[in-house]
Amino acid sequence: MIVIHRGPQPRSNILRFARRSDRVAGVAGLLLVALVAAAPVRIVRAVEAEAVASAEKRLADSTRYLSDDALEGRGVGTAGIDKAADYLAEQFAALGLNTKLYDGTPFQKFKMPIGSEMGEPNVLSFAAPAASKDKSIELKLSADFTPLAMGSSSVLDVPLVFAGYGVTAKDKDYDDYAGLDVEGKAVVILRRLPQEGTAHPALGNSEHSLYAPMSRKVSNAYEHGAAAVILVSSEAGIEKNIEPRRPQLKAAVAAVTEAQAEFQKIEKPTLAQAAAHQKRLSDLIEDLQTQNKNLGDVLDPLLPFNAPGGGDPSHIPVVHCQRAVVDRLLKEALGTSLNQLEHEIDKGPTPHSRELTGWRLTGEINVIRREAEVKNVVAVLEGEGPKADETIVVGAHYDHLGFGGEGSFVNDGKQIHNGADDNGSGTAALLEVARILATREKKLPRRVVFIAFTGEERGLIGSARYCKEPLFPLENTVAMLNMDMVGRLKDEKLIIQGINTAPEFGPIIDRLNQAFGFDLTRKEGGSGPSDHSSFYAKKIPVMHYFTGLHSDYHRPSDDFDKINVPGMRRVAEIVAATAAALAESDARPTYVETKSSERAGGDGDRPYFGSIPDFGQEEPGYAISGATKDSPADKAGLKGGDIIVKLGDSKIGNLEDFDNALRKFKGGDKVPVVVKRGSEEVRTEVTLAPPR
Repeated sequence: MIVIHRGPQPRSNILRFARRSDRVAGVAGLLLVALVAAAPVRIVRAVEAEAVASAEKRLADSTRYLSDDALEGRGVGTAGIDKAADYLAEQFAALGLNTKLYDGTPFQKFKMPIGSEMGEPNVLSFAAPAASKDKSIELKLSADFTPLAMGSSSVLDVPLVFAGYGVTAKDKDYDDYAGLDVEGKAVVILRRLPQEGTAHPALGNSEHSLYAPMSRKVSNAYEHGAAAVILVSSEAGIEKNIEPRRPQLKAAVAAVTEAQAEFQKIEKPTLAQAAAHQKRLSDLIEDLQTQNKNLGDVLDPLLPFNAPGGGDPSHIPVVHCQRAVVDRLLKEALGTSLNQLEHEIDKGPTPHSRELTGWRLTGEINVIRREAEVKNVVAVLEGEGPKADETIVVGAHYDHLGFGGEGSFVNDGKQIHNGADDNGSGTAALLEVARILATREKKLPRRVVFIAFTGEERGLIGSARYCKEPLFPLENTVAMLNMDMVGRLKDEKLIIQGINTAPEFGPIIDRLNQAFGFDLTRKEGGSGPSDHSSFYAKKIPVMHYFTGLHSDYHRPSDDFDKINVPGMRRVAEIVAATAAALAESDARPTYVETKSSERAGGDGDRPYFGSIPDFGQEEPGYAISGATKDSPADKAGLKGGDIIVKLGDSKIGNLEDFDNALRKFKGGDKVPVVVKRGSEEVRTEVTLAPPR
């Protein structure tokens, strides 16, 4: 009997052993030689198959766990996301990585806003001039007005101004604020746009216009210095609410008329017929009254506190008021009705804004911003040698949308969004990359930091925080590799963004992909809607791995059963190979400023500014993490850490305000800009470029 050793054997030794057997002859001998010669190949293949199966089981188990209903969609503020963080911490520690980084834990903890709730008290009055105090109007909460989560808290005693539709559209030669001083005043603003319902409204249809969203109107009011915003439904909005109910109301009236007509045809109705008719008529009239009541209920409903479409929270209070109370205010203050003012505006359209002389908005609005403690999960694989202080970051965000809400395409706030692909896949792949690199026989020359980021779905919050408070200096962070949605590989198509952010990246990927065989799409630019963008803004070369969008994106249907586990394994392997190649290269990658960076205010019909948002900033203003090379912002000297507080004549409180203000200019305009830079206020001038 020939004994085949199961350990690694040189192929030539086994062949020599076979040849020494003089008893081997004929076909049997040839078969034996072939069998023995092929044994090492079969063993290697068996070992490889076992390794592949183990890797895919790990990836499947991790993705299945992260996308289980028990984790509540890993929404920020849920118990589920904390379970996910604990799971990741345990997995990193089991690999022997250093996880005792923040007070003995892998958790970089911080707080972030997760929502709003109505506080107490919320009281408002339209206070009449001193000579007519008896005409003051006390507003009832939830009956006459409701605060909106998109606004802030404040104690109010400010003058009142009617500002039409609250629109500034210089390209349409229309401005409700023209000649109107609203500094420190409360503005009454109609929702939607003038001339609604006509064939060719001058400012466009509300559903598609840039000027109609509430967030845009509130930003415009803030930019003009308003102290509060009172939104009121327009006549067109009321009509839109009524229209779906008209057929039901018409049918109810017709049924009453028909019943009467049928009964009148009976010349001598019996008592039974009369009783039956009376019963039928009573039921029909009750239905008609119900239809009338329903019509009244939908005529001018108050917006809910968390009404969608609010954008970034504003720094002034925002409330929604019933038309009836605003109409009463305008009749008392101006001697005209809200309907009359709307019709006058529509004729042009021509603004009919004016101050409500002597009238003031008084009271108090309380909006409570809820915060949650969140955490990035960080683990470190130390390098060895002269380059050990240089760092490569490999990351993926582990948060998702929880029960839906903002960001979901099924926005009812009730269905769990498990996010198996987004980004259970990237998070599971991150663990596999860590395993591959941690189990190498030889240490890497450079350090690798693995980070599972929180708050990505709410604006790259976790990665922005790490870049603001890095564990290791960013100047020695040589590259960042990011995985987001890598679980739906199809037709071998893998997208890698940022290959042009370092000239060394392309050759490395080309060489590695000879073994992997992906059909690569190379997307230029280092900025985009995932966590690599935070690092690129700090002048760190980045690559972002992505297998593409699909119909389950940001929907409850993004579940584990649709994950391509073998494809995810191969993505993890090429990311690990890339990280190893970068760690072992003689020189660090060379950062390249690309022209294709995502930027605020640089596409569509807006002039190009060239700023890169800092989504981790919480104080008033529009914070930037940098400016694209040779952009208007860059040429004006703006840089990372600046907070833009004024653009032209507009106050800037957030990104929405900045976007709104930027739209008021065109390419070639020279616009004064005021930024906070540390404790200083810096003034400069930006020459805007045409839209891109």
